[in-house]
Amino acid sequence: MMKTDRRDFLCKAASVGVGVIAQPLARVARSNSREPLFHTGQSEYAEIPVASATPFDPATIRAQFPVLAQEVNGHDLVFLDSAATVQRPLAVIQAISNYYLKDNANPSTTTHTLARRSAEIYAEARRTVARFVNARAPEEIVWTHGTTEAINLAAASWGGANIHAGDEIILTIAEHYSNLVPWQLLAQRTGARLRFVDVTDDGHLKLDHLKSLLSRRTKLVAFTHVSNVTGLIFPVREICELAHGAGALAFVDAAQSAPHLPINVQELGCDFFAFSGHKIMGPMGTGMLWARRELLDAMPPYQSGSIMVHSVDVNSVPTRFAEAGLKFSAGTPNVAGAVGLAAAIKFLDSLGREEQRKHDQQLTAHSLNRLREVKGLKILGTTTPDERISVFSFAMENHRASDVLSALDAEGIAVRGGDLAALPLLKRFGVEEAVRASLYVYTTVEEVDLLADALQRISRAS
Repeated sequence: MMKTDRRDFLCKAASVGVGVIAQPLARVARSNSREPLFHTGQSEYAEIPVASATPFDPATIRAQFPVLAQEVNGHDLVFLDSAATVQRPLAVIQAISNYYLKDNANPSTTTHTLARRSAEIYAEARRTVARFVNARAPEEIVWTHGTTEAINLAAASWGGANIHAGDEIILTIAEHYSNLVPWQLLAQRTGARLRFVDVTDDGHLKLDHLKSLLSRRTKLVAFTHVSNVTGLIFPVREICELAHGAGALAFVDAAQSAPHLPINVQELGCDFFAFSGHKIMGPMGTGMLWARRELLDAMPPYQSGSIMVHSVDVNSVPTRFAEAGLKFSAGTPNVAGAVGLAAAIKFLDSLGREEQRKHDQQLTAHSLNRLREVKGLKILGTTTPDERISVFSFAMENHRASDVLSALDAEGIAVRGGDLAALPLLKRFGVEEAVRASLYVYTTVEEVDLLADALQRISRAS
């Protein structure tokens, strides 16, 4: 993979960023290929910059992210914290701005023009998300604030109606707290029991252990698609088949997979699937839960209020609720957030998911090679590029994670560290804290080298 001239990129990105301020938002990035995001009758969304027709030309892609063209602590920013949140391209920023500039209204299909525009824009965003995961219908999409709320919603609604004393929920030792604590609380409320599948020393799920835990008491197997610590991809379809063979349902936490891997919930064979918008270049506070239509129809409401009901009568109980995922949309919706998430999906798709995966694997192979050169550095999990995404957690001998973070931050390199909201997995690897570097579509080989060189200096200084 060719390295990028960082100064050329900074100049190009800075010029694009100036355009955001100096020109009307609809005129940003004239030199890039563009296409309308939405056509909504009376209102046509402004043309929005998308990626170049040449996939993964770093200068072209990175120029869509003005935030990267800055200095931090006197150094060019090297942003390697994308597993926590990715940066947003101009397409997303502009789509949100255009909505507020032109079409903002509480959505309704039966009132004034702006309200009807807003309703259609909101519905189109739901259709975009449904296509992204290959749902059978848009009504299978539930808007959430992110993966965490999606899991809490499923635990409260489906779990509250279906989990009872003596039932068992199987998780893995690799779960993020967001896919652990909600099920813990549900088990405490109901008297159910949690069981945990172990991983191997290199982070692979022990499928034989899962098979031994499954029984007629198992009601749900909830697991991460990709570990936020190791970056390892779990065999979703096989896990789902094992769960279904025992009569249980399968919930997939896709917070780390949706940004990196093509998604098809029907091929995966799961029953629930959730991801966060901010991890695929959408706005913070957005996300979705997908579930099979028949499950959504049977689940009780999570929150109640307007929008999610068809009719209410003080003398009639129960109230007639909306269908499927629409039942879980109480109150005024975050239309701008949905617009931003749809724009992020369009931008991501414009890069080509296969080309993105190839880029990710190239970065992964290079990163693993460079990290292995650092004396005293222990990579957590497998070092096989084809089995993982470009997320790397490691511990450094004689160095606290906080000290490594501070040293890297002083050089403008942004990474994450601590327990990574996955302490049980860290303990499985014999540590209680780690440093994590996570890459994305805008990451270059040069940035990986800057990280590795900085870690070499930290190691030699010990």
